[in-house]
Amino acid sequence: MRYSGFIQEKWLSGRSNPFVLLCSAMVILSVLSSTMVKAQGNLLITPRRVVFEGQKRSQDLNLANTGVDTAKYNVSVIQYRMKEDGSFEEITTPDEGQNFADKFLRFFPRTVTLAPNEAQVVKMQVIKANELKPGEYRSHVYFRAVPKVTALGTDSVKIDSTAIGVKLIPIFGITIPVIIRLGESTTKVSLSDSKLEMVNDTTKRLQVVFSRTGNMSVYGDLMVEHISSSAKTTPVGVVRGIAVYTPNTIRKFQMDLDNKAKVDYRSGSLKVTFTSQSDTKPEKLAETELKLK
Repeated sequence: MRYSGFIQEKWLSGRSNPFVLLCSAMVILSVLSSTMVKAQGNLLITPRRVVFEGQKRSQDLNLANTGVDTAKYNVSVIQYRMKEDGSFEEITTPDEGQNFADKFLRFFPRTVTLAPNEAQVVKMQVIKANELKPGEYRSHVYFRAVPKVTALGTDSVKIDSTAIGVKLIPIFGITIPVIIRLGESTTKVSLSDSKLEMVNDTTKRLQVVFSRTGNMSVYGDLMVEHISSSAKTTPVGVVRGIAVYTPNTIRKFQMDLDNKAKVDYRSGSLKVTFTSQSDTKPEKLAETELKLK
């Protein structure tokens, strides 16, 4: 996530008397380019990822309700595996080389109720630090909206009690990665297998592979520049907040380039640069160049 952060949307479906029907579905989206994470349930959270390293042992998460209704959220921990394409799937047991952070974290309150335009802080702390061994630990904090459920029989509309009815109730939530790091990082990352392809006769799509080695994750921004045959440099794409989490060694990534940029994608080259995020001077983590024909 990205980490990166995630929006989750679940749907509960219930029916009127005398039966109850439950259905559920989940959609997980990566939020890459915002400085804050926004759920469809009008919840804003900042920061969108938390990293504990060095002497840092606490962090405040700022929650704000931008909607017109009062909203209630339960705060819990969820575990994810990152796949090679950057998508995530929920797991309960860590993969080889992966460490969960949940038993070393404490956060409070566990339930937050926000009136419209109200904000509140959720405090997060590292605990049992003396039990940590060198390496990286990762879990995801899940802010799950608690739906308002109307009791059966209280609806003003008359419903045929002999028929099966379905009522969908959306349940929104946000997950943000929380990482604990201890010890020196041995991590390195490189870019390879870059390729430019045409999609739908109009879109130029760049494919590139991140290769990670070492004991910790990498996180940063990917920038693409076109260099013409006359050495003119033109920015043609940027994606912020790309992560390759442990224990993954490979992430296959693709991005659409700027169609409005006045460049010739049939000549020159594309310089692809992966840099760390920094308010002062970003560090170059990896770079590759693709010759165009």
